[in-house]
Amino acid sequence: MTAINSCHRFATYIDRFYQGQSLLPDNPNNVKEVVGILDSYGYVLAAYQQNLQHIADREFLTIFPFFKYFNGKVSFAQLSQHLWHDRINFEYAEYCMKVMLWHGGGKLEQYIESVEFRQSIEPAIQSKIKGSPTIRLLHRLFPEFLPEQVRQSVYYNALGQFWEVMSDIFLTLARAYEQGKVTNIPEVVDWIKAGLVAAAGNPITYAVDIDGRSYDILPKSAELTFLMDVAVPYVEAIFFRGTPFFGVVSYNAQAHQIPIQQDAFTYGALYADALPIGGAGIPPTLLMQDMRHYLPPYLHEMYQNTKRQEDDLLVKICLSFQKSMYCVTSATILGLAPHPLDSEDPREKAATMAYFEGWMDRLLTSQLPNIQG
Repeated sequence: MTAINSCHRFATYIDRFYQGQSLLPDNPNNVKEVVGILDSYGYVLAAYQQNLQHIADREFLTIFPFFKYFNGKVSFAQLSQHLWHDRINFEYAEYCMKVMLWHGGGKLEQYIESVEFRQSIEPAIQSKIKGSPTIRLLHRLFPEFLPEQVRQSVYYNALGQFWEVMSDIFLTLARAYEQGKVTNIPEVVDWIKAGLVAAAGNPITYAVDIDGRSYDILPKSAELTFLMDVAVPYVEAIFFRGTPFFGVVSYNAQAHQIPIQQDAFTYGALYADALPIGGAGIPPTLLMQDMRHYLPPYLHEMYQNTKRQEDDLLVKICLSFQKSMYCVTSATILGLAPHPLDSEDPREKAATMAYFEGWMDRLLTSQLPNIQG
């Protein structure tokens, strides 16, 4: 399959799509790294998803949810593990939720900012606070405070639904690799793309139970779906935009180190420098620490056979994770392509090329050239 001629600086990567390849080169080490780290990530996402949906369902409008990371099972042993940090770092999952909420995008953001949403959640709010005069007064004085907490709960739940699907995609991918059914990077990308396409139309709904009565927060009538209303905004917020990390750039307005416009942010996973991983105040450090518990033996052995072995383990995990995210990005780009890549219609070919070049524009300052080994 031959691509249309392109003068784009990253035309090489566009041509790879037409040749059935991806943003990440296909070689045995990359396959082992990507599949191994996604195997680990799948287990972590399953834990994150469980906690996010616990918070959305069981901590709904709890003003001070002290035990939100305990999934409803509070004991002295768990408290000790929590304080000793011998646990999954659910804080990172919450960080991702807040980044998504802040950046927004898709019909999900439009719906939770609508008058319809504001009116429909009021019965749930009133039912939840009816036994608390203090919170009722707070709601009367600051009528936007509790609705904003409900919007946050929506993102807890929606991100949980997204990660539930992604966890299954990644874990089944790892099993397929172990069985010899997946042997190269294009097959990894195809597996992820097929999983995304299969779940694309899944409805995103959310209801809470209060005193035995169910209240719809995201009803079916909102017509929200997995791919366009959660998956794409997630890729936008976490892979591309992200947030600047304390200690890495200056938050001083006079320093002009942070863009004024949100859509100019390039702090996501595709742009991140792996070296600061392990430093204080770098949220992905928590994810890397979680994934190290679930590394498959073949990936752990691969890390052990390097010069520094485990001295820079979190950095190694981060580099592998970044490679895997370029595979997920490749799957997303290909899955959203406006026309088939083998189309012979000149207008469709031109539209597809413009689409690819738009993505490449966004990747110009990313780590893409640095993961080509």
